[in-house]
This record gives sequence, C-alpha cells and structure tokens, in this order.
Amino acid sequence: MEFLKEWDKEYVWHPFTQMAEYVKHEPIIIEKGEGCWLYDTNGNRYLDAVSSIWCNVHGHNVKELNDVLIEQIGKVAHSTLLGLSNVPAVKLAKKLVEITPEGLNHVFYADNGSTAMEVALKMAYQYWQLKGKKKRTKFIKLGDAYHGDTIGSVSIGGIDLFHSMYKELMFETFKVPSPFPYRFNGTQEECKNHSLSVMEGILKEKGDEIAAVIMEPIVQGAAGIIVHPEGFLKGVRELCDRYGVLLICDEVATGFGKTGKMFACELEEVVPDIMAVSKGLTAGYMPLSATITTDKVYQAFWGGDYGSDKTFFHGHTFTGNPLACAVALENIDLFEKKNWPEFLIEKIDFLNSRLKELTELPHVGDIRNKGFMVGIELVKNKKTKEPFSWKDDVGRRISKRIVEKGVFTRPLGPVLVMMPPLAITEEEIGFMIDKYKEAIIEEFDI
Repeated sequence: MEFLKEWDKEYVWHPFTQMAEYVKHEPIIIEKGEGCWLYDTNGNRYLDAVSSIWCNVHGHNVKELNDVLIEQIGKVAHSTLLGLSNVPAVKLAKKLVEITPEGLNHVFYADNGSTAMEVALKMAYQYWQLKGKKKRTKFIKLGDAYHGDTIGSVSIGGIDLFHSMYKELMFETFKVPSPFPYRFNGTQEECKNHSLSVMEGILKEKGDEIAAVIMEPIVQGAAGIIVHPEGFLKGVRELCDRYGVLLICDEVATGFGKTGKMFACELEEVVPDIMAVSKGLTAGYMPLSATITTDKVYQAFWGGDYGSDKTFFHGHTFTGNPLACAVALENIDLFEKKNWPEFLIEKIDFLNSRLKELTELPHVGDIRNKGFMVGIELVKNKKTKEPFSWKDDVGRRISKRIVEKGVFTRPLGPVLVMMPPLAITEEEIGFMIDKYKEAIIEEFDI
C-alpha cells in the first residue's frame, strides 16, 4: 500500500492544504470505516471527531444506508431532473417539506452546500427583479461568515484567510459584525444588540438596495464555532420583516440534529424565506443539497413560457440524483426511528459535562458549543484573552497530536473542533475528550 502514499503526494491536490507542507509528512489514507471509526491502510484506527467534515450522522458503513443504495442502484443510478423526475427525488422533496420549518414548501436540488447557497443567492436576486424592485441587488452578511467556495458564496463570506485572494472577483456586500460574545467587550445582550443595531442602520439607509440578509443560524461553523447570543436570530427575522427583505438561512453545517434540533432555526422558532441544507442530508454518504423556499418566493417565478424571465435558469447535471435522494430518505427515516434529535439530549448533556474538564487548562480561553458543535479556542493569555494567530499554527500542532492518539480532527486556526457523528457513544465521547485534553497538556507542557 506504500505506492498509494506516493501517488497521493504526486497526483492529489488536497483542499485547504499547502501541498509543499503536506508532502513532507506521511499521508493517512483511509481504507474503510465502521461505526464512528475510520481505518487507514496501515491498520490504524481513528475516532471520527469531525464526522468527516461535519456530514456523517449515523456512523460509517451503516447497513440500512448501504442496503438502500444497493437497492436503488439496481433500478437507476442517475437520470436528469431537466424535463424528467425520479421517484426518490419526488419522495425526498415531500419529506423535506414535512420536516423543515412550516412554510418552506418548495425544494430545489443541487449537490453541495456552496451550490445550494448559489441557488439561494440567484433565487433571492431574481425574486426582486420579478417583483419590479430592480435596485434590490445587494446582500447583508455577517463578519467571519463562511458559505462555501464558489464565487457567489465567497462573496457572501467574510474570512480573510479564505476569501481575500479573490476580492477582485467578488460582488459588493454589506457586512455586520458577528455577535461573538467572547470577543465583545460587554454582556451577551449588549453583544446581540450591537450587531442588530448595525444591521438596522444598514437597512434604514440602504434597505431599498437589499435583497436578503444571509446567515448561519445560531452557530457560525468555519468562523470558529461562534455561538450567537440567544435571541439574535429572532431579532434578525424581525428586522427582515420590518424592512421587507428576505432572510436566507444557511443550515448546511447546522442542520440535521447537530445543534440539538433538527434545524437550528427551530431553536428560536424562526422560519427563513430561503433555507439551504446539505452535509447531514445524506448522512455523509452522497453529495446532495437542497434550497427550500416559501410559496411567496416560488409564486414570483410562476407563469409565462419557457423563455420568459420568470424561468429560473439554474441547474446541475446531478440535480436530484436518485442514489443521493434515496439515501437521504433512509437517513431521515433513521432519524425518526431513533427519535432523534430528542433522544440525543442525554448524550449532549454528557458531552457538556466532560467538556468542563478542559475549561481549567491554562491556554483554553473559551469553549463554545451548541449540541454536538464544539469549538475550543486556544489563547496565549487566558486572563487578557490575547489570541493566537493563524500563523502561530497552534491548532494544527495540537490536532496533529490528537490524530496520533487515534482521534481524527481538523482545527479552525487556533480553535480545536469537535463535531462527531450523532451516533457516537458516551464511551467514545469520553475517549475523544481524553485525547484532546492530553494533547493540549503535552503541547503547552502543563
């Protein structure tokens, strides 16, 4: 199997990776998975502490999911949704309308989170053009936002490390400071009100230019697992209603049980005008996403012939792929059979209790979590909150130690991340916490 490692270094260009650094080390090549564990070609096993980048739900190699894929592939692997439909795509659309917040009634498929957000952007833009509000072409985003890597989704992003290189390609947006209590000089309530006040100021001044406010509800994932103060999402919904703009919620990372609710919007009983889902939609098995919207938005596109400006000219080759839709349906069925996310409450409480052990460590500045989404921010000085920069590389160094201890993780700069499959056991949670703790203690020689 050594030849695979050489081929990997020679031929594979890895995402979010400096390849000159990557090739200095022996790559880990995964051969199989079982439950919450991944196994490499050397026979080493790793607890999947980030659910294969936030998408695995029931674990790896799940019989029910495997079986439904085998059954579907015996029927048809793919047929286009342009001018045709297919059985799993129709059934899944109905099921998504049933489980998402009430009022989201129309499903447009794509294949990943970035493309789902591109759909949302174009849908919101064209909606206002069709309504005769030609000036409504701009979007409000949050600071440190991340919504994917296509040019549209990069334009509504706000992480300079990822996005500044492409600034000449990006369209203009308005940015509101993310409500980040740990880095705000004031209470949670003051933090929330500050961001809402800035947003309202933009809406007052530029409201007739705004198509939509775009946000990850409750938790900003790639920003470092920033958990918004209670009431912020509801406050944004109220501002959107007051100034007549659309609300787009990116539930790509937060959806499917990870926050303790099926969708994060439900934590504050908010219904967006457009919602994007992906990652956990297929339990980490297949590429699939959906952009789901209301009757109000959908009806604006209704009428006219094929060539009219009311047609939504957007689509992807694998839109509504039958294999992906079939496994997504089985994934949702498993949620219902297991009574998730309600049945996860005790497991979340156990995770929270074990995380408290890390709060006393000298360089652990903040532990932010909502459900199974956990960010552990490392700081140079706990008292002053002096941060490590991305260039200090502390998160990657500690994560490397954690991987060597049998737990796969990937940091967000100086923020260590835990986002395991929902199927993780309490014993596995304990193992995961132990290895993170050991690695932090070793790195700082505590």
